[in-house]
Amino acid sequence: MTPIFAASRLPRNLVFGAGQRAALAGYVAPLGKRALLVTDERFAGAVEFSTMVDQLRQAGIAVDVYDRTVAELPASCIADGLEQGKGFGADVIVGIGGGSCLDAAKMIALLLSHGGQPSDYYGEFKVPGPILPLVAVPTTAGTGSEVTPVAVISDPERAVKVGIASPHLISHTAICDPELTYTCPPGLTAVSGADALTHAIEAFTTLRRAADAQTVHEHVFVGKNAFSDQYALQAIRLISGSLKAAYDNGADYGARERLMMGATMAGLAFGTAGTAAAHAVQYPVGALTHTPHGAGVAVMMPYVMEFNRSHAEAEMAEIADAMGVVSTGMDQAAKASAAIDAVADLFAAVGIPRTLKDLGLGEDKLDWTVEAALGAVRLVKNNPRPLDTASITQLVNAAFTGDRTALRGTVRELS
Repeated sequence: MTPIFAASRLPRNLVFGAGQRAALAGYVAPLGKRALLVTDERFAGAVEFSTMVDQLRQAGIAVDVYDRTVAELPASCIADGLEQGKGFGADVIVGIGGGSCLDAAKMIALLLSHGGQPSDYYGEFKVPGPILPLVAVPTTAGTGSEVTPVAVISDPERAVKVGIASPHLISHTAICDPELTYTCPPGLTAVSGADALTHAIEAFTTLRRAADAQTVHEHVFVGKNAFSDQYALQAIRLISGSLKAAYDNGADYGARERLMMGATMAGLAFGTAGTAAAHAVQYPVGALTHTPHGAGVAVMMPYVMEFNRSHAEAEMAEIADAMGVVSTGMDQAAKASAAIDAVADLFAAVGIPRTLKDLGLGEDKLDWTVEAALGAVRLVKNNPRPLDTASITQLVNAAFTGDRTALRGTVRELS
């Protein structure tokens, strides 16, 4: 019997529910009296945002708003927000928006606390201590950044996005209010939800390490474990059962609620287990094609599942059960096939491209994509099947041509 190992890194407070954004002032007030709100131009003009600002001020909190965050988070956003936070004398940071807004809030809180440049903290465990108190309020059902220990930014001196991973980046409080996702258009709903499902699947199938007392100190993302498995499976159930409905009808508030709960639980899963090959490949692909992160990881996911199948077939059979795509008499291999097909079909149904070629990647960039993906060490080391130049070349080529059968290798063929 395999000994049980589990680890979890969470916000001190995590609240979920329609209307819970009204709880924001009550959480911020004990943390500071000068709040910098980090958001984007679109949400800064929303009635819901104005109401939250008013509630903070009524609670005696001075508020300044940085609303120039943009998608994929270029370093210039962080620099501008940092200067605004310094000038205002912020003592608490509130991130409100999609993943880029939440990651910007993390980085601003980090640099206000410890100084330096973002590049000083690239990698794992480089943050020396606690950062300014951080409250995260997501407005999309996707990245899970509200509960994770990582921020991802675009560095102008590097071709691909870079991650900063530290338990100190976990928000003090996360407030997840599905009402804030009601106005998400279908395209954003699709790529955000696909990102979340990819988080859950990669967390559930990631490498299980031989854990000892140093594991949690040597790895921000500790690999597959008993806590993350429970979050991941429930996330897969919720997201697979709600993504298409929310995409088809943004006014299906029950689907919106289940999708956001699934995305948060997927964040709880990968925030300790980590993600792997799909994310490693997306970084260079996203840099080359300028396509949304969620679209890139979703394109890769069925191919990554096929590639990893020989090392995670039992987990994929459980994914099929969670997605409800099994029938009587199916063995483990058939269930694994059903899971891979179901993920590919769901993503196609919400408009995700089928191949890297469809996403806009040029054939002449395949070798560079392989090289850059291997450079994402924190992701590569989590993959259940070892990755090297030859194997990741096979994976990227299959995802470019759309030939999943090329990845089956020694895995027995199914009738």
